[in-house]
Amino acid sequence: MASSIISRNQGILLDTNDSSVLLQAGFTQKAFRALIDDRLISQYTSSTSETFNSSSTLQVFRDYVDTSLSSIVPILLNASQDTSLPLDRFSNGNELVRYVSLNSGNTTSDDVSHQAALAALRESIDLQPRNPDGGYWYYVYPEWSYLDGMYSLAPFYSLYTLVPANASTGSDTPDQTKVVHALNTTAISDILHQFSLLWQHCYHSETGLLVHGYDWSRTAVWVDPSQDTGASPHVWGRSLGWYSMALVDTLEILRPIAMNHRDLQEGWNSLKDRFVQLSHAIVNATDPVSGAWWQIMDQPGKEGNYIESSGSAMFVYTLLKGLRLGYLSDVDVNTTFALSGTPSESGQEEGERTPTPISQIATRAYSYIVQNFVVDNGNGTLGYNGTVSVCSLNSTASYEYYVTRPISYNSVLGSAAFVLASLEYEKFSE
Repeated sequence: MASSIISRNQGILLDTNDSSVLLQAGFTQKAFRALIDDRLISQYTSSTSETFNSSSTLQVFRDYVDTSLSSIVPILLNASQDTSLPLDRFSNGNELVRYVSLNSGNTTSDDVSHQAALAALRESIDLQPRNPDGGYWYYVYPEWSYLDGMYSLAPFYSLYTLVPANASTGSDTPDQTKVVHALNTTAISDILHQFSLLWQHCYHSETGLLVHGYDWSRTAVWVDPSQDTGASPHVWGRSLGWYSMALVDTLEILRPIAMNHRDLQEGWNSLKDRFVQLSHAIVNATDPVSGAWWQIMDQPGKEGNYIESSGSAMFVYTLLKGLRLGYLSDVDVNTTFALSGTPSESGQEEGERTPTPISQIATRAYSYIVQNFVVDNGNGTLGYNGTVSVCSLNSTASYEYYVTRPISYNSVLGSAAFVLASLEYEKFSE
């Protein structure tokens, strides 16, 4: 799938009129970087995939990541102007940290521009408008905060805080254990605060999931005036996918420093507890027939609703990575889940809750994704179907709005999620 993304020239900034292009670039960079790092490790642990693991093949992916990164640098050079962009802009930050770390002290024009983009991107966090509780506006809509932005913001904010510019190791990944001496605990507290605010305002008590976002001012057309949270009305799968991936990635980045700083351990442990709680709720929201997840997760089976491919891949990634890192225990979670076929075919009564290991739920969902959304284009490339186009709270945010948004074939927001899910699936299967 990664090679097919390259064949389509996706993840490289070509059109600034598309509001999601920075996210497409950053998400592609993250997926490819995970792929490169995984294959570099496998070179030393396995003799399989020799063709893919060849230096020339890996260099193709490295070069593509560099091209993607270079394409967005000119857009990010002005910190004040950066704040007019969605929080999605920070998805490119991880790769900027890596690039600057590995090229510290270089003075070529590319190196200087990348350093300037990284500095401006970090400065834009301090300039980003906030609501009175300190929550970041996701975009230009006053007082509106979305789950979506956390996948881009929190891992970058964490990595920048922990990795000094000169932490070069000579490898593809900066050494996250080489932490700046004056640890910015204020920044780490802010990261945890952003997760907490979204949880407080967006928690959906009926499902244990989180809705798309909230309006602190409670003036948006979709706000229920009887509620004091300002929450939007529905749990959109991909927005929850962004948030859940942000949780597991941020936990991974912060863990080394949290384990060595007593004052940060409590915050890290609380974030982990939230991750476990949300993961169990995601498991419980699994569709019992397909094993995957709905576009609108608080309305399963409702007319017009459907199984959506990008959010489903994100949840597979989240659950399997959480298991691999030891944040989740592969315990039996009670869920309405058919082991095969329909509930009646498996001998399970409709609606009956069955204890099922998390790993089985995640791997079954992955199999469904492969069988139903991965497409052989017949020309040596793979396609990816079933990914909803961008959904915004700058709308009615109604059920009808979400389920009538167009489906985008080969959206990199779906295919890159599938790459990440596939890497975790491979690691689990080894």
